[in-house]
Amino acid sequence: MFTITRGRLALVSAVAVGAVVALAGCASGDPLDEGNSSSGDTDTLVVGSQDYYSNEIIAEIYAQALEDGGYTVDRQFRIGQREAYLPEIEGGSIDVFPEYTGSLLQALKPDAAGGTADETYTQLQEALPDGVSVLDMAEATDQNSWTVTQAFADTYGLTDIASLSKVTEPITVGGNSELETRPYGPTALKEKYGIEIAGFTPVEDNGGPLTVKSLVDNKIQLANVYTADPNISSNNLVALDDPDGLFFADNVVPVVSDKVDDGAAEIINAVSAKLTADTLVELNSQSVNDQAAADTIATDWLTKAGLL
Repeated sequence: MFTITRGRLALVSAVAVGAVVALAGCASGDPLDEGNSSSGDTDTLVVGSQDYYSNEIIAEIYAQALEDGGYTVDRQFRIGQREAYLPEIEGGSIDVFPEYTGSLLQALKPDAAGGTADETYTQLQEALPDGVSVLDMAEATDQNSWTVTQAFADTYGLTDIASLSKVTEPITVGGNSELETRPYGPTALKEKYGIEIAGFTPVEDNGGPLTVKSLVDNKIQLANVYTADPNISSNNLVALDDPDGLFFADNVVPVVSDKVDDGAAEIINAVSAKLTADTLVELNSQSVNDQAAADTIATDWLTKAGLL
């Protein structure tokens, strides 16, 4: 089973989980792409995503690639945070979901050792429950980071997470409410580095524009922003170095159910093989800066990558 440890990852209530509607599709379709044909059960593959624009783009890329290979896809995007969708994956209601190796590993096994990208991937494979597996991880990462403004970093000579201990003014942290109980959250900053946090301000946009604005406006001084976010560069922010590995390597990785056959796995792995770190930043920039829709971004990239 997926186990979410009380006190480290907040458990969702039965009502919250129940609110995630039944996702299983039951339509049938014969794969049309020769060499990628599905054998046996040809039920619809349900592709899900987090309530996060970047994750939705990747999910849409998977969905379009699968459809091009002849598979019928049911999109169930913007489901919510990990506490909500993990039980749905385990229950078989979702067949394909873009995840991040380190974050998922820590959700399944909070005391995991972590390490290099490959070590984290191997540990994740071992931590998954029966009926759930991961395909090839991509080079692309959307790493958690503790992020500050350049001005704040310059004032205190901040370079890495540990250097936050030099800050003499109160530090208010901003991020999703779940951040308070994450293994790398404010408690970890105190226990590992002796960094005192003056307060926590919930900003429920996954380190997005609202979080960035709160940083820039100095309403918060420290935020959990993903490293593939183009706002880091465009708003002159600094993602502090993490030499101690507080954050695990977070390569993009597809989590799949047993319904994903060899043909579908081959299609998704081909996507992962071309999804680089720079590519993900560019895809995110099209969403954030150009306000392009996820389906348009996905189609353009798949076409340029020779996957459509």
